[in-house]
Amino acid sequence: MWAKLATGVRRLKSVRLARRFVRQQSGVAAVEFGMVAAPFLALIFAILETSVIFFAGQALETAVSDSGRLIMTGQAQQQGFDQAAFKNSVCAKIYGLFDCANGIFIEVKSFPTFAAIATPTPTLDSNGNIVNNFGYDPGTPCSIVLVRLFYQWPVYVSLLGLGDSGGTKRMLIATSAFRNEPYGTSGC
Repeated sequence: MWAKLATGVRRLKSVRLARRFVRQQSGVAAVEFGMVAAPFLALIFAILETSVIFFAGQALETAVSDSGRLIMTGQAQQQGFDQAAFKNSVCAKIYGLFDCANGIFIEVKSFPTFAAIATPTPTLDSNGNIVNNFGYDPGTPCSIVLVRLFYQWPVYVSLLGLGDSGGTKRMLIATSAFRNEPYGTSGC
């Protein structure tokens, strides 16, 4: 009889303990945050990474515009710039945002008309890296010139599909097309 009574008391204590545990609300916020924290933080990082990629693209556009003026005004041709010297002038305009020495690729081509401009996509190797098969032809006075800068930006949070082919890098391309000024001549 005492054994049945002891078992009943233990069962009653267990039921009371379970009811008290179910009624407790003190840890609900921590548990809810634990369930929501990972997607919330992933979304925050994806938004920050997207904004940095857009900022980097804008910085690249500014660099191609500013550096292209060296070719458009004839300064690059008159100073005997080759592709390396032009790349140095581009890198001087891009401060610390890019790995300019190893990551920026430059293409400069001249065309007879604006309609003849062709912009093929860059060739990638089996690892997804850019193959540097770009030329440097700044043209002559009154030539039409296309200047393009390429950079593969690393993508760390690929939730929003920002990465190209594989999701680890985003190809940033900045382009400027213009007619060279008639430097050293009377006109075009």
